[in-house]
Amino acid sequence: MNARTILFATLALSACAGRSKPAFDHALPGGALPWTHANFDTAGSRFTFAIVSDLNGGERRDVFSTAVRQLALLRPELVMSVGDLIDGPSPNADSLTREWDDFDARARAMPAPFFRVGGNHDLTGDELRDVWRSRYGPTYYSFVYKDALFLVLDTEDLSPERAREIFVARTKAVQAAAENQGGQDTLSYYRMQERATGDISAAQAAYMRRAIAEHADVRWTFVFLHKPVWGNPADDDFKAIERALADRPYTVFSGHLHSLALRERLGREYYTLGTTGGSQNPRDPMAFDHLTLVTMTKDGPSVTHLRMEGVLGPDGKLPSPRP
Repeated sequence: MNARTILFATLALSACAGRSKPAFDHALPGGALPWTHANFDTAGSRFTFAIVSDLNGGERRDVFSTAVRQLALLRPELVMSVGDLIDGPSPNADSLTREWDDFDARARAMPAPFFRVGGNHDLTGDELRDVWRSRYGPTYYSFVYKDALFLVLDTEDLSPERAREIFVARTKAVQAAAENQGGQDTLSYYRMQERATGDISAAQAAYMRRAIAEHADVRWTFVFLHKPVWGNPADDDFKAIERALADRPYTVFSGHLHSLALRERLGREYYTLGTTGGSQNPRDPMAFDHLTLVTMTKDGPSVTHLRMEGVLGPDGKLPSPRP
């Protein structure tokens, strides 16, 4: 075979390889067709991610493991969280390591990458923060996926002195609850503003503003945090982040309150998610276990919440929490 023959054969094979099959094809004749249209929502920029909410504040053991198996069926491209992944009542490093080892063993069963967000159970106090940093690095960060900016905030970003005060007060409150002691609302922990809304440091706000400025041309921004820090009237640093986001579309997801709610703030959607295994108020109709699915389209995100009891396996039953 001469060089010219080899060249023609190579070009012919390349041409065949370059002709990809159409995504949709049919051989029906005529203009009458048994479907509405062929405008499939298959844009290359489209993607779906999931969000799990609070596990703790009284974890019900098999719920998160069931959610992991449900996510394996739903196949999102990535899974986000909104904090409180471990109970974290003890400052003992060995105890915290065991808790994180247990959580990570369950989370690793997800086919999609799982992105941790720290909550008060994960990050309140120097000991908890030291363990987090040694295992996972920064407590706040950002990344871009398919032209969408993801901002992960740390709402326990307190001074060491204030964090210690809150940790001690919280420990007493947890002990009182475990012992069924009355008058818990008189404990100092329940009077602390940060218990409900958290706090953002000036350094963290500066980091987030830089990330926003460096990605000025993304098509959407998603913000993930544990506590609804926008409810803290004294937190000017979160308001600085909101001002940096003012000229772009964005969506905020938080947890902590164990009750699903959607509110509009500054013309944007702010979600507070329910639970994925955490404690629930039986008198609250919006306190239930769910998975949140977000599909990013050319027109913006489409958000839906799936009650876990409705996410069934091929056999029509809830997936087993264990393989």
